This record gives sequence, structure tokens and C-alpha cells, in this order.
Amino acid sequence: MARLKFLCDTDRCIECNACATVCKNEHEVPWGMVRRRVVTIGDGEPGEKSVAISCMHCTDAPCVAVCPVSTLYQTDIGVVLHDKDTCIGCGYCYYACPFGAPQFPKSTLFGSRGTMDKCTYCAGGPEENGSEEEYRKYGSNRIAEGKLPICAEVCSTRALLAGDAEVVGEIFKERVISRGYGSGAWGWKTAYYPEERS
Repeated sequence: MARLKFLCDTDRCIECNACATVCKNEHEVPWGMVRRRVVTIGDGEPGEKSVAISCMHCTDAPCVAVCPVSTLYQTDIGVVLHDKDTCIGCGYCYYACPFGAPQFPKSTLFGSRGTMDKCTYCAGGPEENGSEEEYRKYGSNRIAEGKLPICAEVCSTRALLAGDAEVVGEIFKERVISRGYGSGAWGWKTAYYPEERS
């Protein structure tokens, strides 16, 4: 069975923030929270790179491993989802995630911050697909409708790829091959090229 993944091509990302904006709008994410954000490394410097970050729906997700009440779970297609009805707001997932994906609606003490929120890969939650309750808690369920996550769909440069991990990997592999080889494929120009020997 296919495992769904995200991949952001840093050579194509132009830091337009369309992915972050449309995600917030589509799912009516509360003020002060984001499910996707664009991070720029070396901002304003030559060779700066931008990357769209959200929950990466890890194969062996650390957030799922540390959740003491099994609020976080992984579906059979690899999407890491959460059940807001069982979340106790302990924050373990927040500290376990290397991408900073789980977030809380309030910035007060543990337990009083409410239930955790995170990217759902536009796959909704544990409620019935397409129900009002599902939309209210988790946003729209585009996966059930056979669509891509909204963030990947609106990416104008196709930097943000989403879908079957094998297909996404092949697309990225073809892009890298067409760019060059070694570290030159990433634009770093630090590779040793035999033709440059003196």
C-alpha cells in the first residue's frame, strides 16, 4: 500500500508562503497557530534556501511513540493523525517532534493550553469522513475526496511535492539528475570534478 509523504525542493521554493496561507484558510486554523510554515536559511545571503515545513508524517513517528494516551496514531497510508477528544495537553509530542509540527492554541501552562493541533495531510481525523464534526476539529478531508493536500496543490513552482512516497521520490530524483551530480546537484558547487584537475 502507498505511504503518503511530503517533500520540499529547496531549489524551487520561492518563499511565497502560499502553502502556509492556504492551509490556514482551508482548515480555519486558530489565530497564532500554523500547520505549515516556510523557513529560509541564509535569508538575504547568496545561495539562500527556503523550505516549507509541517508534519512530515514520519514512518516511525516520535510523537506517536511518546504520546501517553495514544492520541496520535498512524493510518495504513502513513499519515500521522490525532484525536482531539483524547488529548490531555501534556506537550510530549511537542518536544519529541523534530519539525515543531504539534502546536497548542494557548501559550499558558501545560494542561491549560487546550488540545494539540497539527497538520493532518488534509486527511481529517477519526470522525466520519466529510462530517461537520470532522471539519470543525480537523479541517477539510481532501484525501477522502481523492485530492492532494491543499498546500501542495497551490504551490506555483511545484517545490512542495505530496503523494505516494515512491512517486515523489522518483520525481525528485529526476529533478536532481537534470541539475547535475554530487553536491553540485544541490547547487553548492563544492564537489570535486575530475575535469577541473590541473
